[in-house]
Amino acid sequence: MKSNSVEVIVPASTSNLGSGFDTLGIAFKLYNKVRVTQRKAKGVNLVSPVSQSEWPKVTVIVYEAFKLFFTRARKATFGIDVEIGGDIPSERGLGASATVRLGVVAALNELARAKMSREQLLDIVAELEGHPDNAAPACLGGFTVAGKVGKTTRCLRFEVNPKAAFVTLVPKQGISTDSARELIPHSFNKGDAIHALNRSALITAAFAGGDLGQLAGLFDDRVHQPHREQLLPQLSKVIAAGVKAGAIGGWLSGAGSGIVCLTLTKPEAVGRAMQKNLPDSEVLILRADNSGFRIS
Repeated sequence: MKSNSVEVIVPASTSNLGSGFDTLGIAFKLYNKVRVTQRKAKGVNLVSPVSQSEWPKVTVIVYEAFKLFFTRARKATFGIDVEIGGDIPSERGLGASATVRLGVVAALNELARAKMSREQLLDIVAELEGHPDNAAPACLGGFTVAGKVGKTTRCLRFEVNPKAAFVTLVPKQGISTDSARELIPHSFNKGDAIHALNRSALITAAFAGGDLGQLAGLFDDRVHQPHREQLLPQLSKVIAAGVKAGAIGGWLSGAGSGIVCLTLTKPEAVGRAMQKNLPDSEVLILRADNSGFRIS
């Protein structure tokens, strides 16, 4: 690796896990790579082969990460070339935007010799994302519970059993996060709020204790999934089919359109059952990444 060039490998992530809205996440062994190269010219230059429709969005994501990093690090800026690649599809609820933001700031941390900790990098990426549910697992790996406390992001992480398979259905069509968020109500009734708190606490306890069997029945969200289902009408049927085939449970991954079912047995059978209800899709059988991003 050239001394003026750093490549960062960042894992995908699923978030929410039902009722853990903007809070819970798990890192997956599916990766994007972000290479940042210092150059003499000032500014940010995106050198990846990005489609014309995606170019404005990706350019803004990269520039905002560049700008906030140098503000926080209090280091002199320098120009960079940014190259993005990998296997994580965008608009499928797998944390693609978080991988780009984290890849840029982690690479800049190396190039600028800023020596910021992973927790400090998480703070930056969570601010850029607006929530830490994808940023936390991408940064720290495993199952994460994260939220803003005061001016910093507090995160607790737990190892995920390597036997756990996350059968992920990736539809052909994506869902815009902004469009999905617009469907969520501004307020909830008391019963739904209590239900969300209960499920989030039980899900966290099950992962923290490593007792994944206790997760059965806990992903029945009332906060966001029922409202977003109009964008993905097959959601409930896909999850039900996965559970019938042996999965512990399932959820809409982030804002969608990806759907995840967790199983300890027969992941291929679970995937086939899920796909029957949404044939125009791809099945990925993923395992948890317990390490978070790494410098290549």
